[in-house]
Amino acid sequence: MTLRELPAVSRLLEHPTTARLLARVNRDLVVDACRSVLDDLRAAVRNGQPVDPAALEIDAIVGRVEARVTASRDSRLQRVVNATGTVLHTNLGRALLPQAAVDAVVTAATHPVTLEYDLARGERGRRDQGVEELLVALTGAEAATVVNNNAAAVLLALNTLANGRDVVVSRGELIEIGGAFRIPEIMARSGAVLREVGTTNRTHPADYEAAISDRTALLLKVHTSNYRIVGFVADVKLPELVALGRTRGIPVMEDLGSGALVDLSGFGLPQEPVVADRVARGADLVTFSGDKVLGGPQAGLIVGKASHVAKLRANPLHRALRCDKLTIAALEATLRLYRQSPDIVRDIPALRACARPLAEIEATATAAVEALRRAFGPEFRLSIERDTSQIGSGALPTEEIPTAVIVVQHDELSATRLAERFRQATPPIIGRIKSDRFLLDVRTIWDPADLVPHWTD
Repeated sequence: MTLRELPAVSRLLEHPTTARLLARVNRDLVVDACRSVLDDLRAAVRNGQPVDPAALEIDAIVGRVEARVTASRDSRLQRVVNATGTVLHTNLGRALLPQAAVDAVVTAATHPVTLEYDLARGERGRRDQGVEELLVALTGAEAATVVNNNAAAVLLALNTLANGRDVVVSRGELIEIGGAFRIPEIMARSGAVLREVGTTNRTHPADYEAAISDRTALLLKVHTSNYRIVGFVADVKLPELVALGRTRGIPVMEDLGSGALVDLSGFGLPQEPVVADRVARGADLVTFSGDKVLGGPQAGLIVGKASHVAKLRANPLHRALRCDKLTIAALEATLRLYRQSPDIVRDIPALRACARPLAEIEATATAAVEALRRAFGPEFRLSIERDTSQIGSGALPTEEIPTAVIVVQHDELSATRLAERFRQATPPIIGRIKSDRFLLDVRTIWDPADLVPHWTD
């Protein structure tokens, strides 16, 4: 077949298969798919690429059109199975929401809600009022507000309290987190002027004191949540910084990054700074994330002195960075669990996965291997080993949690190829490669059947 013999778009649209498509799908989408398929075929013929004559028949071309339309209707966000061993995997959406939060999101998405309406007074209310009441109760802070993520919380606080003035911070706390977010750059965008003190590994109270001038607006402490410096080190503890701030009349802010509302060590996990403790130790403002160890939706939470929070709310940036109704609904529901639930680990999926007993993980791994052996041929070799998981998203980066992994091996398929094949399953199963072996970490797997891949080819 020559280029002239390729069917016109109008002829493709008259084909019975295409006619059925047009009954279900927007006409413009179908027309675009027809043109795209024909353009691909023309390019292949012009470039001298080998083309199967059968692929140029109208039925084959219409089949490609149908496949392209179907693919274009699929959401970019696909459900996947997280068998990576990273509980809060940033690339996979971090924390899974509690069921109460899911229900709240559905209600907010399908019904009018009191987002900014005060039922008692019958007039406009404040969007973050419910979140504030819960955060005040949970942390002991005077006031609280919320924006769309923790980077936004830091940006808002610095812009509000230190625009055009100095912010003093230890050189060892000038962190960079995922996505190339760097504290110095966010400070520059906020309008604040960075004053570094100390060295990478050692900073003392005298370093802060020597940097204070009449231009100093804020003393900033940043929790190094995604790395640790060990060895010959010294840092200034929050109470020391607060004492200095009180003496010099300068507010103190701490960015916790991944802030915990409860003591994680009580669940057998490594200790992470608890927000209420930082407030009790005198921080004027504390910022932290909603979708890390807190286990809620993406949000930047700010708690602290009422006078400072009021200034943050008055900043026009506060509106630009505000959360939508779905985030507010999910966050309120999650925080309410922290206030009301008798078993917070059971009700917060992120905490449940982090605190899951090893014996339970191994039992799930055993059941999953049995299911995999029934589904696979004898050429696949499966075994269970102990390994370690991590919390992820910059939380407790040096801490590892005991886990069980399923090792999948095949004589003719490399670990990279096995990982690719599992990603092609429906839904895709995301594992990890370690020492040239493909592993399925079972810590975040509750149903063994989730690890059995289903392929369409």
